[in-house]
Amino acid sequence: MGAVAQADPTTLDYRLSARALAPDVYVVEGANADFSRANGCNIINTGFIVVDDGVIVINTGPSKRYGEQLRALVGRTTGKPVKQVLHLNLHPDYFLGNQAFADVPRLATSATIEGMRAEAKSYEDNLYRLCGDWMKATEALLPDRTVVPGPLLAGNPRFELRELKGHTASDLVLVDRISGVVFAGGLVFVDRVPTTPHARLPDWLASLDALAAQPFKTLVPSHGPVVGDARGIEQTRRYLRWLDGSFGAAAQRGSEMTEVLAQPVPAEFRNWAAFATEYPRNVVHLYPAYELKSLQAR
Repeated sequence: MGAVAQADPTTLDYRLSARALAPDVYVVEGANADFSRANGCNIINTGFIVVDDGVIVINTGPSKRYGEQLRALVGRTTGKPVKQVLHLNLHPDYFLGNQAFADVPRLATSATIEGMRAEAKSYEDNLYRLCGDWMKATEALLPDRTVVPGPLLAGNPRFELRELKGHTASDLVLVDRISGVVFAGGLVFVDRVPTTPHARLPDWLASLDALAAQPFKTLVPSHGPVVGDARGIEQTRRYLRWLDGSFGAAAQRGSEMTEVLAQPVPAEFRNWAAFATEYPRNVVHLYPAYELKSLQAR
């Protein structure tokens, strides 16, 4: 059951499907790509977990339409009501489907909620520009409850929330201690160039070390295929280390941003999804800080 969604732009049907990773634990896989009209801006892996009294939804996707289709899929798959929604970070495809879940508690850390509030209007505008009709009637609805690290459900040690950082200022990881499934959010990218608009590389690398020490059977990244090993952690770590070393060396040489954009990139990274659009963004997001550090050291 289930495969990576193949959105239909003519009917605006995301064609979402749920794949069981373990009993009562599901992933809904998005395209391993950049935002586009062809995929309806659906490039995220959302998920849901069935518990005794309902369903916990993990992220709600990029649009009102996605959220509605996700909620319908949850109902068809489980026959149970949605109990709550959990948002793993502040990026748009983690919460712009929230209008479909306006009647249930929507949880995020306080830092994530503040980040969403600051970015919501620009997120709406950007995704409307990129994906057009898929985004009709989408308006940001923020989480309404704060969550902290520890057990997700009171009195139930099965689900543990860990708060790390580096991809954003607050990156939640959901650990299912029974199934061994870990929803790693935006800290791990698999076969895809990482996004970096809110990144702090030293913190991110430290968080990857913490994740690598976390036992798991299945790791669900927010972007890229689900894996049963540490491949995504290692890929993301290699890429971030390369960015750090490459940008640092370029800044020491006094390279302009255009020169950094034109410099050679290892073949492994060039072959990952979204390289053509994401690597230039990495340069724009991160390189100015390396330039400034180099200038201050002179």
